[in-house]
Amino acid sequence: MQLQGEKPIFLRLAEQLEDGILSGAYPEGSQVPSITEYASTYKINPATALKGINLLVSAGLLYKKRGIGMFVAPGAQEALRRRRSEDFYRDYVEKLVREAKGLGLTLEQLTDLVRRGYHDVN
Repeated sequence: MQLQGEKPIFLRLAEQLEDGILSGAYPEGSQVPSITEYASTYKINPATALKGINLLVSAGLLYKKRGIGMFVAPGAQEALRRRRSEDFYRDYVEKLVREAKGLGLTLEQLTDLVRRGYHDVN
């Protein structure tokens, strides 16, 4: 896991944990690394790691077992899929459709372009 990028470290940590939940690397009910593990592995302040983890706790994706650690909540993977699908729609699809309409493309033409892209991109 890399924590490099433009976003604040705590956000990147939270996103990478989300990616792990989505990919199945952290199945529902499984324990995620501790704050101390994140801090020492990535040489970050424990408060920064805690801030990223707390985002996922607040979203209901992780829960704490007192004295044991943090675990992936039941339904976390599906909740993430729904949220990210909505984010994808808002961030990409709306803009794509707006641009297509501006170019005078029909729905059929846009669908053909998306289909082509879906098959061309690995």
